[in-house]
Amino acid sequence: MFSFAYPHILLLLILVPVFCFLYLWARYARKKNLKKFGKIDSLITLMPLVSPYKPPLKLAIQMLALTFLIIALARPWGGIKNQKTTKEGIEVIIAMDASNSMLASATDDPNGPDRMRTAKLTLEKLINRLDNDRVGLLMYAGSAYTLIPVTNDYVSAKMFLNSIDPSQVSDQGTNISAAIEMASSSFSEDKNIGKAIILITDAEELDDMEGVMGAAKSASKSGIQLDVVGVGSVTPVPLVINGSPLIDDETGEPVRTALNEDLAADIAKAGKGIYVNASNKDALNELDKQLDTLKKSAMESSVYAQHDELFPIFAWIALILIVLDILVLDRKIGWLDKFTFFSKEGKK
Repeated sequence: MFSFAYPHILLLLILVPVFCFLYLWARYARKKNLKKFGKIDSLITLMPLVSPYKPPLKLAIQMLALTFLIIALARPWGGIKNQKTTKEGIEVIIAMDASNSMLASATDDPNGPDRMRTAKLTLEKLINRLDNDRVGLLMYAGSAYTLIPVTNDYVSAKMFLNSIDPSQVSDQGTNISAAIEMASSSFSEDKNIGKAIILITDAEELDDMEGVMGAAKSASKSGIQLDVVGVGSVTPVPLVINGSPLIDDETGEPVRTALNEDLAADIAKAGKGIYVNASNKDALNELDKQLDTLKKSAMESSVYAQHDELFPIFAWIALILIVLDILVLDRKIGWLDKFTFFSKEGKK
């Protein structure tokens, strides 16, 4: 397969016929002007050193050089090959809480950074550490949704992570059991690869407490480690959405929300993982140590890449043609005059 990195540069090839047209027009104009001074055959004898063949030869060399130079600039590729790399790692699926409570402050200060922002920053740092591992991402509120399956494409994973916005999720709630069940079914079928779910939550107002514990224990029995990252302050703070405090319909009072650390820790314990608070500076190190306890396995990843860069070949040909053009002069070659290649018909 033959392709180009910058195919739009090939549009410059239109210059070749343009220059050829300009050359023919100049030759025609020159011949027309010479006729003003007499017959062309007579004038040629007055210019013994002028070669009628060198100018078109030089033009051909110059146009070939220009053609190869343009092709070189377009960066030709010789094809595509499948590059396979083998790495040892684990599979990690991140389950992000996208309920409205994640819009509340992550600190005791009601005007502090929201929990969602804190969670995203923490997870970006975690993904940066997953050098040899595969990562997947899902979000949950009243239901769970897969955003990206397990992959080693960390750029896409972080892009989808930053796209999560609780204010755009209509089905609200905190259905952690659905998140755990969906994450558990999203891993590869390879039983030799260590698997972990990292659950991000404030563990508040769970829809089904028994279902959550059952899902955590079921994941653990399947060999999946469940680690929980708590986000928020244990001190209740008002829940502000789009700049306005959320009001409880029954009491008429502002809704206040807090991180339920005890419940988050119980979920991690049921899943045979650990609980860490995102505000803890050692949270990522503790997660790293916990993930290191999982069995690492060789994972083959295929990356399709362009190969066989051909532009040096075209660049060298263009350079040789340019040098050749410099060496070829417009005048006749003197030593060739000793030879007669053509003779007039009938001449003896």
